[in-house]
Amino acid sequence: MTAEADPACTDADLLPTAARRGPVSHTVSRVARLHRIAAGKALKGVGLYPGQEFVMMYLWDAGAVRQSELIKAVELDPSTVTKMLQRLEQAGHVRRRPDPDDRRAVLVEATDASCGLLREVELAWGDLEEHTLAGLDAKDRTELARLLGRVEANLCTETADCPEEARRAAAAVTGGA
Repeated sequence: MTAEADPACTDADLLPTAARRGPVSHTVSRVARLHRIAAGKALKGVGLYPGQEFVMMYLWDAGAVRQSELIKAVELDPSTVTKMLQRLEQAGHVRRRPDPDDRRAVLVEATDASCGLLREVELAWGDLEEHTLAGLDAKDRTELARLLGRVEANLCTETADCPEEARRAAAAVTGGA
């Protein structure tokens, strides 16, 4: 059977039937999954599990924050964040302590020992960026960032729990549109 006669080789059959009305959404989902796998491999080299880098990035930038604020910022289930913090604390990257202003609340902060990890995460993300965007010139990269920012802004409009930081970031990439 030739490629022309084989229905498995036609463009229409590259997408599952149910995804044919949403080819971009299907592609975005596949790219996001592959990017997460690649990020996981890059982070394994620095001793982090996927998602933990976002917790650390937030803490490095924000300083000590309430655990409840961190949970909202990273948009994960509280039990997931608690497990992440346990692992990060055991590794010496974060410290948790009671909030002196509200003893019921817990403050979380990056430790001084995590400063070396910051550099490793920066390098891992830089490598991931280059791998992800290989073959795209500066103009294409800028346009891709703009388009993905627009997509993010569209999704934030439809998502009630989209954090304000994401809305501002999307607006910045799209020029406030």
